[in-house]
Amino acid sequence: MSDWRPSAPLVNLKERAVLLAQLRTFFSDRAVLEVETPLLSHATVPDPGIEIFPVPAAGSETAPRYLQTSPEFAMKRLLAAGTGDIYQISKAFRQGEAGRHHNPEFTLLEWYRVGWDHAALIREVAELLSAVLGTKGWQVWPYRALFMELLDIDPMADGDPGAVPESWLSVARSRLGDVPQDLDRDAFLDLLMSHCIEPTLGDWGVVFVTDFPPSQAALARKTRVAGDSVAARFECYVRGRELANGYWEQSDASSLAQQLEADNARRRYRQLAERPIDQRLLAAHEHGLPECAGVALGVDRLLALKLGADSLAEVISFTWPVA
Repeated sequence: MSDWRPSAPLVNLKERAVLLAQLRTFFSDRAVLEVETPLLSHATVPDPGIEIFPVPAAGSETAPRYLQTSPEFAMKRLLAAGTGDIYQISKAFRQGEAGRHHNPEFTLLEWYRVGWDHAALIREVAELLSAVLGTKGWQVWPYRALFMELLDIDPMADGDPGAVPESWLSVARSRLGDVPQDLDRDAFLDLLMSHCIEPTLGDWGVVFVTDFPPSQAALARKTRVAGDSVAARFECYVRGRELANGYWEQSDASSLAQQLEADNARRRYRQLAERPIDQRLLAAHEHGLPECAGVALGVDRLLALKLGADSLAEVISFTWPVA
């Protein structure tokens, strides 16, 4: 076997160390506590768009554990225990995500601010990007306005969640050619976002997309904007690359349980196996998750943007094919 060498040049690995130190200084200066949580857990996310790595049961255990797709659940348990503001730089794992801008094992920066909403957190994300990338200013686009501006379709229009309007199909076909026929409404919106909208954002600088459809709330709370129900979450794009995903966190235990069950319902609709709900997470919420906002940011992608790298292979020591 000859591919023993690192994927990234050593000069970039040194830049990676510089970035990690810079991130830690950023949060230390703001009195945010660094924490560490398990990579393996009894439960995982039921999100139908995320594929996971199960690990077979060991010893006396009968159920598998799961490599975590983010440290979110464990960090929220810490928040409920009273840690206050926290951050973590952690490995995370997602199956099937390998390519120029994806690696099944990747590094996440995740942090939570107690007493903040997602609007306040957007400003701090922008400040971190300014410190690391030297960016100046940012744009905020509601999800609906972005789709209307770039594709002339209304993603919030009433309709069957399992049916894709013919007008949407026409837009997709005109831009992409053949499109999958078995996508539900949210999966089709994800396709339009990744293949039609994201490429357009390449020269827009730093863009925050907010006010997502309620069906895409994940673990964010739902709120009302201009009379419409929306998910209180945001995604951050830099030069057309998705970099971060943040929520004004759902703190109500019963609402959270409903949202997790809704994810499993979407899994059933897509003929995917259900996943176990994290009962420890629900217990933490019942004890009392403080009002807070949180965000996960891809460190590998951030470094690639900083160095002008064309792929993650240039900034990760050993990418998936040679790991």
